[in-house]
Order: sequence, then structure tokens, then C-alpha cells
Amino acid sequence: MLFCIIGIDKSNALELRMANRDAHLTYWGETGTVKLGGPFTSDDGERLEGSMLVIDVVDRAAAQKLADEDPYVKAGLFVTRECRAWKWLLKD
Repeated sequence: MLFCIIGIDKSNALELRMANRDAHLTYWGETGTVKLGGPFTSDDGERLEGSMLVIDVVDRAAAQKLADEDPYVKAGLFVTRECRAWKWLLKD
């Protein structure tokens, strides 16, 4: 089952994001669940403002457990975070 995990960064959190980026990427890479993901940016692409991942897991409990262990979450990067069931309808 697919879930979309969305986290919106706290204001002025670039330093915190970058300090935890390698751990975040390693963590999600090791889970083997990521279908796609990346950061949200400002319209000009200059500022990183959050993250979005689509993961494939058995159920919401598994998605929430993985999301809760994200190094970005543990570091307190996000001001808001949500985990939503997602249906992949359109592809290239």
C-alpha cells in the first residue's frame, strides 16, 4: 500500500536540514520502501521548504512507524507532518 509522507520545514531550518540530510537519505535508502521523494522548494528553486516521500508498505501503522524514525523528524525539522494513503494514478 502506498503512503505519501509530507513534512513542512520550520522557518530558517536550512542548517538543521543539512546537518541531518545524510542520515535522512541513508535511513530511507535502507528501508527499501521509497518509490519516489524529494524536497519542496520555493518557486525559484532557491530555498528548501519541506520533504515529500511516497513509500510502499503493508499498512498505515508501518508507514507511521517509519515516518516517526526519520532523522529529520527526530531532529525536529518539521513544523507540520502528515502521512496519507496515496493512489498512484498517472505515470509517464
